[in-house]
Amino acid sequence: MNSYRALMKMDSELHSPALALAEEEEADMNDWKLPLAFMKKRHSEKIEGSKALAQSWRMKDRMKTVSVALVLCLNVGVDPPDVVKTSPCARLECWIDPLSMSPQKALETIGANLQKQYENWQPRARYKQSLDPTVDEVKKLCTSLRRNAKEERVLFHYNGHGVPRPTVNGEIWVFNKNYTQYIPLSIYDLQTWMGSPSIFVYDCSNAGIIVKSFKQFALQREQELEVAAINPSHPLAQMPLPPSMKNCIQLAACEASELLPMNPDLPADLFTSCLTTPINIALRWFCMQKSAKLVPGVTLDLIEKIPGRLNDRRTPLGELNWIFTAITDTIAWNVLPRDLFQKLFRQDLLVASLFRNFLLAERIMRSYNCTPVSSPRLPPTYMHAMWQAWDLAVDICLSQLPTIIEEGTAFRHSPFFAEQLTAFQVWLTMGVENRNPPEQLPIVLQVLLSQVHRLRALDLLGRFLDLGPWAVSLALSVGIFPYVLKLLQSSARELRPLLVFIWAKILAVDSSCQADLVKDNGHKYFLSVLADNYMPVSNLSSQLHYYWLTITEAEHRTMAVFILAVIVNSYTTGQEACLQGNLIANCLEQLSDPHPLLRQWVAICLGRIWQNFDPARWCGVRDSAHEKLYTLLSDPIPEVRCAAVFALGTFVGNSAERTDHSTTIDHNVAMMLAQLINDGSPVVRKELVVALSHLVVQYESNFCTVALQFIEEEKNYTVPSPANTAEPGNLTPVSPAIPRLRSVNSYTNIRAATTARNLNKSLQNLNLNEEGGQGAFSPGNISTSSSASSTLGSPDNDEYILSFETIDKMRRVSSYSSLNSLIGVSFNSVYTQIWRVLLHLAADPFPEVSDLAMRVLNSIAYKATMNARPQRILDSSISLSAPASPTSKGTHIHPAGGSPPTPSGSSSSLTNEVPKPPPREQPASRPPYTPTLGGQAQPHSHQFPRTRKMFDKGPEQGTEDGDDPGGHRNYICPALQTGLCDWSAKYFAQPVMKIPEEHDLESQVRMERQWRFLRNTRVRRQSRNITQRGIARLDDQIFINRNPGVPSVVKFHPFNTCIAVADKDSICFWDWEKGERLDYFYNGNPRYTRITAMEYLNGHDCSLLLTATDDGALRIWKNFADQKNPEMVTAWQGLSDMLPTTRGQPSAGAHSLARRVSIYLDRSKQGGAGMVVDWEQDTGLLMTSGDVRVIRIWDTDREMKVQDIPTGADSCVTSLSCDSQRSLVVAGLGDGSVRVFDRRMGPNECRVMTYREHGAWVVKAHLQKETDGHIISVSVNGDVRFFEPRSPDSVNVLQTVKGLTALDIHPQANLFACGSMNQFIAVYNSNGDVISNIKYYDGFMGQRIGAISCLAFHPYWPHLAVGSNDYYMSIYSAEKRLERR
Repeated sequence: MNSYRALMKMDSELHSPALALAEEEEADMNDWKLPLAFMKKRHSEKIEGSKALAQSWRMKDRMKTVSVALVLCLNVGVDPPDVVKTSPCARLECWIDPLSMSPQKALETIGANLQKQYENWQPRARYKQSLDPTVDEVKKLCTSLRRNAKEERVLFHYNGHGVPRPTVNGEIWVFNKNYTQYIPLSIYDLQTWMGSPSIFVYDCSNAGIIVKSFKQFALQREQELEVAAINPSHPLAQMPLPPSMKNCIQLAACEASELLPMNPDLPADLFTSCLTTPINIALRWFCMQKSAKLVPGVTLDLIEKIPGRLNDRRTPLGELNWIFTAITDTIAWNVLPRDLFQKLFRQDLLVASLFRNFLLAERIMRSYNCTPVSSPRLPPTYMHAMWQAWDLAVDICLSQLPTIIEEGTAFRHSPFFAEQLTAFQVWLTMGVENRNPPEQLPIVLQVLLSQVHRLRALDLLGRFLDLGPWAVSLALSVGIFPYVLKLLQSSARELRPLLVFIWAKILAVDSSCQADLVKDNGHKYFLSVLADNYMPVSNLSSQLHYYWLTITEAEHRTMAVFILAVIVNSYTTGQEACLQGNLIANCLEQLSDPHPLLRQWVAICLGRIWQNFDPARWCGVRDSAHEKLYTLLSDPIPEVRCAAVFALGTFVGNSAERTDHSTTIDHNVAMMLAQLINDGSPVVRKELVVALSHLVVQYESNFCTVALQFIEEEKNYTVPSPANTAEPGNLTPVSPAIPRLRSVNSYTNIRAATTARNLNKSLQNLNLNEEGGQGAFSPGNISTSSSASSTLGSPDNDEYILSFETIDKMRRVSSYSSLNSLIGVSFNSVYTQIWRVLLHLAADPFPEVSDLAMRVLNSIAYKATMNARPQRILDSSISLSAPASPTSKGTHIHPAGGSPPTPSGSSSSLTNEVPKPPPREQPASRPPYTPTLGGQAQPHSHQFPRTRKMFDKGPEQGTEDGDDPGGHRNYICPALQTGLCDWSAKYFAQPVMKIPEEHDLESQVRMERQWRFLRNTRVRRQSRNITQRGIARLDDQIFINRNPGVPSVVKFHPFNTCIAVADKDSICFWDWEKGERLDYFYNGNPRYTRITAMEYLNGHDCSLLLTATDDGALRIWKNFADQKNPEMVTAWQGLSDMLPTTRGQPSAGAHSLARRVSIYLDRSKQGGAGMVVDWEQDTGLLMTSGDVRVIRIWDTDREMKVQDIPTGADSCVTSLSCDSQRSLVVAGLGDGSVRVFDRRMGPNECRVMTYREHGAWVVKAHLQKETDGHIISVSVNGDVRFFEPRSPDSVNVLQTVKGLTALDIHPQANLFACGSMNQFIAVYNSNGDVISNIKYYDGFMGQRIGAISCLAFHPYWPHLAVGSNDYYMSIYSAEKRLERR
């Protein structure tokens, strides 16, 4: 059994607890401590805001009941003919006995009492009584109230206890003038008089009939209106449209077939009593129940004496009313659909009170076989569990009454609210995630304004809102908003942390609250929090959640500045209010805070306050805000850099008229932003494109001139492509069956090419003859050709004025490698320089960045070519408007740490300039080309006035074609944005108190990591056992397959059975154990580039694949080799000065063998090394070099360059190896030297050793990771040299075969393998003994292996992967008999 099959034992070994424990401890020591690269949220999520939840909590049509009609048909002393009353019978009307006084006085007293009862709920309404009325009186009353109410609600209360029951024809009864007859009143007429919106209360027997009739008449009206709309001759068609009855609400005392209760212990108007005096009737009804006997000494007379006022919560009566409100609100919220709850319980204060009381009416009246009816109908609530809590509260209150009244003892407050908050806390603490909402949420709302419970309620509310956006929406639907808004008026400092947290949660979900905050001066609260460095966390009660005790002042200020950033976001009133509140100065003071999230949101807040708001911009200018923001452009956190770019972008994006001063500031900001062109984070570069697009919009006419000049230059220059310089032998033969590439899911959906037919659209813009002739149609090149559109991620690329190829050619024409030297260049050429920056960003390896830049460039190119006359501009003095020369020999300012430019005459030097294009005959009308970069020529900006005009067409431009053509496609608009701010705001909407999944010991994520780390430990241990026994042979072929492309780089995954094989522009994944191809996808690099290096990042955990191409671009991939589509995590320009056309040759002293080898050696076919990398997982540092004179070190956590180490050589770097423990970097170079650098030292002292013993190109330089590890280096001549880093000479030399094309050194077993141009592989041990010679494919008809293009050892197993020029990929392992032991 082969060694790799030892992994099969893992499952059986898992059953040994002792072994698993020991391995787990070992894994804890190693893998758990390793940092993960590119696993932050910005890498795993799309940079966009969360989808806005539909917010139904805000009542758009909030109403008031402004008029109330009280219609009482009592006819005191005369019973109606159709009702037979019991004796004794219920007599009380509005708690008045009508027989205790004269009929007329009784009627008036009852009417006055009813009005008072309603006034308790709506004191400001206009009340009109109609006592024992006629039809005309009712009509006059209703029409008068409707006329005065206009669009507001009118209430119609009908008491029909002294008239017959309603008829089935839809009529109620009133009187004639002499009270000798009952007169029917049609509900149809009542609808007409009352109009809509209205609410009707019917307190009479058989009241359900009225509700049914009302609905039938309403339906009849709708049908008549429909007929009238169709038929103009209909009588109704000439009349004004009557109001719809859909907004009418009805409350009826009983069903159509039921009579009102006649119990003498109850009032006759029991329904009205429940609706208007709920506490009184509820207490009376409670005493009538059998359970009341458990409360001794409580009588009906005693209830009348209960002390207090309804609106004073400190008194018994007031507390009961408060509890009743909380309970009925809670029942309604839990039972009713959300939209119905909003309509009935939050739209109108009087309606809400009546419906809360209606729930009590249902409970009480059902006990007397009477079912109140409502329209809209409510679900049954009389059996809800919360009624038991009400009974308990009443019980506790009434039990105290005798001693309070007789002995004057103090009232003990009910534990109801404290108990309900405890229940809510239990739900928060013990519940699972997928559950019903907590019943007690409305009760939390009720106690927010209570001094006693406020702090605890805010604590629980904050914890609830932290559960996510759904919880915020739920809380808002309950009606929490006005309560927390009112709390902002509180001066209690201990509430600050809780209120700031709660408001951050609310605004993260619903930003429309900004207007309410400004209207109520709520923004001042958060301005004071931002300005106050002291947050009283220590004063909070220890009973609150631990989160409030651990949160820092900086985190509170972060939430406050987030809230202010929402308040000023696209809201001029908010911007004005916060500007007056000194927000800009407060923010600028926080820019240097150590808390990164605070720095990020301070920058976003600044960017928003002066976005399209010029007063704030000038306030920022006075405070030098833009200069203070510059420090954040080099912040270690990418999101902070991004926010700073956003702020500076909106700073220059104001559309106000420009002065000389503002134009100078804009230019300054633009040149500072240009420094971020090679930032390691695509999020930053995307924001950079948007920021520069603001500048382009502001100075459109200037950029149009620059665009025309560049377009003209691109036409007049021929740039030799690398494809033209390749030897014929290097053209890849067309494979008989082009494999289907998998489509790749980048965020902008990089589409891989499948067949040549699919490429027609994207190839139509490419000049194939210029860029490589027929050779472009090799399998590798087919894919890369599609990059002109596919990598840009835009469906409209084929409609662009400037194609990808044109822009790329423009970029190379304009000597792009001098971009890092922009600082210090005269601002006179700002527009030219920014155009170059955009050209560079259009060729960005990250598709979303390039797509944005393409849109900006094409927008200007379109306007320049359509709105301007190129000939007119070009005929004007071209020497005054030429952009920087691509071949200018003017002064180049080099970045710090770089080496000075070398004379261009040296053929072996690596120069920073594109080779000068061949001379070409100029058109007669064109003056000689004059450079401006570093020269004396006047720039474009001298031709334009300082004050910008949006559509100024440039110098000497005619006005006759001023109209914009109708077909203009607007690629760019001022609203171009990246979604950074909305994405950043998602942080505040997500749970922060919850333990993250990766830290939760029982989460699936944690379990998966644990499994991976146990697997890693086993692989390390089992492979170590094999290598320690010694490897005698390594020629057992365990895998062979034909790769879709010629393998150029091969890389084993360290712990699973996956191997990555790169050809020129695509990556293929194989399972070497099963012999299956897992994946094949396109890397996205332009067609004149190739993949020259690969590394697995986070190989011990969630693996990512890094690919490096010879244009200096780095791309990181995830979701490869599984069932998902591969996705690009990030990409950036690792080496900015390394265009493929700038490679230097090995030194003149190199052996001629190197030139012969280069025919076969892919990485040196241009005479360059491409890009070489080395990765340190434990530090997160990535070393990069290649055809440049520096070793650039990237910090992947910060996504920025941290160091440039000058190599001090004129030759390219061919190999890199580093050791984090010793901080050493070893580089092998094309001139044969091996150089050792200590990265802790400065750029001038960091080269600590140079070995010049090799006479030719160094194929491999390896630094052993042990404390006293040696340096092993090998050149193409086959000499292997061992160096001790402290010694100036080699300590050992071995000679292998000459003509090496590839070499690798096993990091664990003392082996190294050489691949030769002579079609064989030799494997050596550390003594230089050949342990295996491989010349033929095992079992493959004895076919000889091709010229070796690449090889690599497995990091742990004794496996050797070999790729050859005949497309075949093989893996060789140690001899079988060794592994059977």
